[in-house]
Amino acid sequence: MEAIRKSSVVPVWLPWPLPAGWLVTGFGEVGDERTGARASVVALTGPSLTEGPADLLVIAEEPGIGLGAAFAGLDGPDPGEGFDTGPPNAKIGVLGHPTALWCVDGADDRAVYAGEALGNWLWAIAWPADAGCMIALAELSLLDARDHELDVPFGAFSPRLED
Repeated sequence: MEAIRKSSVVPVWLPWPLPAGWLVTGFGEVGDERTGARASVVALTGPSLTEGPADLLVIAEEPGIGLGAAFAGLDGPDPGEGFDTGPPNAKIGVLGHPTALWCVDGADDRAVYAGEALGNWLWAIAWPADAGCMIALAELSLLDARDHELDVPFGAFSPRLED
């Protein structure tokens, strides 16, 4: 966590406080030592609202990087034209401000939401697909882990980050 906090030039979005029963299960980044991380991902695992475990990836990235789209199962680097037409499907708190997220048609086995925060793409991708309602219902509140030293509860490394 300390390494990504220091190298990232985009936010490292962390739901805080974590929803009950949830653990942080990994971090990832896209970038290099010269320019820093241009995309960050935080993996979490916890109970779904239906039954069984759920996984959640929260991604921040500069437009055109494509990390969120890759995890979403999309062909292009961004959510695509028209994803944000109509009212948002969910709102989550980002640094204390309500932030709109729209459903994106990704792979069938996951729920994909995308929006914008601080000039970067914000993605929330949940497995299984019906766990996506957790994003809309759990009233997530994100903070930028780069700005906080937190005692974060960690779990086993997420296999979602191995793809």
